[in-house]
Amino acid sequence: MLATAPISVTPEEIYIQLMASRRAIPIQETLARMLSSWSLGIGALPNYLGLSKDDFEHMMALYFPGYDLNNFKLSGKPFDVARFDEAEDLRKLLLENRTNQSLVEQWMADIVIAGCMGSNHLWQDLGLWNRNELSCLMLENFKPLAKRNNKDMKWKKFLYKQLCESEGIYVCRSPSCEVCTDYQNCFGPED
Repeated sequence: MLATAPISVTPEEIYIQLMASRRAIPIQETLARMLSSWSLGIGALPNYLGLSKDDFEHMMALYFPGYDLNNFKLSGKPFDVARFDEAEDLRKLLLENRTNQSLVEQWMADIVIAGCMGSNHLWQDLGLWNRNELSCLMLENFKPLAKRNNKDMKWKKFLYKQLCESEGIYVCRSPSCEVCTDYQNCFGPED
């Protein structure tokens, strides 16, 4: 008797399933991409995308009401509790810069913070499929902050630079980003 190969599923297939159960709200496409990546262990997000279980279930019921949560296997990365203070600073920065002061922006803040705890580019740690999706997410949910990134600095570097500046810490020695020897590290392509 021949053994059958295990059926592998792609993020795109999970995305299609999620989108079939959605309502017509723009953030759903971004969330569906994150969820499909996270469900396959892609990215750096912890269980429930960094939300509490209740918030995760509430978000899923609101945005993907027909999706069976049993399809998700909890395979998230552990959250580094040593970075709790850093996470709180990021939360304050994001919540102070919300676009509409909505519940979804609170959820997105927690998800972005969880992504910031990863070691790759933020869009990759969030399980997004390209950087442009992250730029759209930031503009939609944190518009005042996103507009300050007017030179297209890498998002994780930009967020931490904002934290440093809010504390009066200026670690860069260059008078401007354009003449800095590390320019490519902050503004170069994110592959």
